[in-house]
Amino acid sequence: MNAVSKKVCLLGDFGVGKTSLVRRFVHGLFDDRYLSTVGVKVSRKMVMVPQLADLVEMTMMLWDLAGSEEFDHMRASYLRGAAGAILVCDVARPATVDNLGAYLRDLTSVSPRARAVVAANKSDLLDQRQLLTPRIEAFATSHHLPLFFTSARQGTEVETLFRHLGRALLVEATPA
Repeated sequence: MNAVSKKVCLLGDFGVGKTSLVRRFVHGLFDDRYLSTVGVKVSRKMVMVPQLADLVEMTMMLWDLAGSEEFDHMRASYLRGAAGAILVCDVARPATVDNLGAYLRDLTSVSPRARAVVAANKSDLLDQRQLLTPRIEAFATSHHLPLFFTSARQGTEVETLFRHLGRALLVEATPA
């Protein structure tokens, strides 16, 4: 069995739920209290990812990057060496969708081969989600990115999102 380690950055505005997605995936927990990330918080989770007829033991190093503007100038240094990223928006806040393009540009300028997915988080807020769904889908489609409607609170699609990205990272790493 092969073992690999991959750096994955979570990118998005403050309060979109990046930390909550990591906490749900790594520890299976959700906490209603909002704790702003200062700089970066790194977590780790080992997952078994299918590759052809084998399983690969992948350690995902999850870099939860601060979403506040005062950390914009430091983002590039945190993105170096990223194999993948999760672009997170809040389905109830239109500006967080509009800002995804800037995070994607930051990522590709530093790590052009990084794989990315979009997490439209807080999907349990159904009445507010319906207003932004076409806008989120348009962003993901125009950039050819997989889209997941996640809820860190309920756990919806969280495991699926991370495992999908894990498989994509292995495909990228496979020699042609």
